[in-house]
Amino acid sequence: MARVSDDELRRLAAELGDKLRARGWMIATVESCTGGWIGEVLTAIPGSSAWYERGFITYANAAKVDLLGVPADTLATYGAVSEETARAMAHGALMRSPVHATLAVSGIAGPDGGTPQKPVGMVCYGWALNDGTLMSSVCRLDGDREEIRSRAVAAALRGMIELIG
Repeated sequence: MARVSDDELRRLAAELGDKLRARGWMIATVESCTGGWIGEVLTAIPGSSAWYERGFITYANAAKVDLLGVPADTLATYGAVSEETARAMAHGALMRSPVHATLAVSGIAGPDGGTPQKPVGMVCYGWALNDGTLMSSVCRLDGDREEIRSRAVAAALRGMIELIG
């Protein structure tokens, strides 16, 4: 399998930017396994300062707690790679940013770190809107580290595009 192309990531970022701009909305991103790739893709779009407010890279659990207020109990009970944590990350970013929407990603990109319960390629997403909407999903992605990460970026963008219509 190949990674998601740069052209496709740019297309998704531009589509999301158009939807945000049309509503006068700002977005914040929260990334773990994608390490800032979503923020990079979004800010590569000319004019993104009109709709991209900030990004959090919370790779370590302590960063999730310190920067986003993810409850330590959530991390202890469900782990960093869980829908519960992804929702808490998205919600925390919404509470700590003057934005209308947030998206969050946490996963296991590999090649190490997987377990039978949480294999390499498991990625969890959270999306939050300031109207109280809070959604999440989990998927299993195939491929090497680069392929998993690029697919996670694309899925996070697609999820937000779908959510805001």
